[in-house]
Amino acid sequence: MSITLKDFMECINYRVTEGSDYLWNSFGPNAYQLDSWQGATHGNTVNVVFDKNTQVVYEMQAWDYTRRATYRWINPDYIDAVKAEYKQRNISFEESVDDERFIDIESVTDMLQKSKAIAEGKEYDTRIIVDLDFTDDELFNMMKMAHEMDMSLNKFVEYILEDAIKRAKNVATAPNLSKPAKSLSMTKNAIRKREARLAASRAFGGGY
Repeated sequence: MSITLKDFMECINYRVTEGSDYLWNSFGPNAYQLDSWQGATHGNTVNVVFDKNTQVVYEMQAWDYTRRATYRWINPDYIDAVKAEYKQRNISFEESVDDERFIDIESVTDMLQKSKAIAEGKEYDTRIIVDLDFTDDELFNMMKMAHEMDMSLNKFVEYILEDAIKRAKNVATAPNLSKPAKSLSMTKNAIRKREARLAASRAFGGGY
């Protein structure tokens, strides 16, 4: 699923304030950028880069100056070319402006929801949606384990992802699970987290 030019226009309520040729080479010679700026000194901006001939959308950004957050979606078919040009220009792929970093979004739905809210100056969920693909067997096993621990499937998967991210950053997120609890007053929440990690380990063969 990709973002379309129509998606962009609906997000900004068809309010285009500026347009210009896109000067980088990643998307070829027909790339064009449209911007929708809210007009205030610190007004939010949503922009899109697309092909003038094919209408294919290459990239979309939403700049929330209030939260100092810049969300970016790049068409998966072109992300390697974009990264290569960043490297060629000796610029970090994550670098935005004013020492800020892009928040890259893969989910089309998430990008469109955030962009629309930013364009309208409304509140939105700053968490990032992660699209996951599971086999029927994996999904069934996780549903069973989540049920056994009195957790929703979403919460169970959330715990697994949070722990994987923390471990990737070498940050401990829980007491040593190989040791027995020192206190009988462990909260139900802590028990759930502990068991969720153990269950995830059994489900995916990880080293929890």
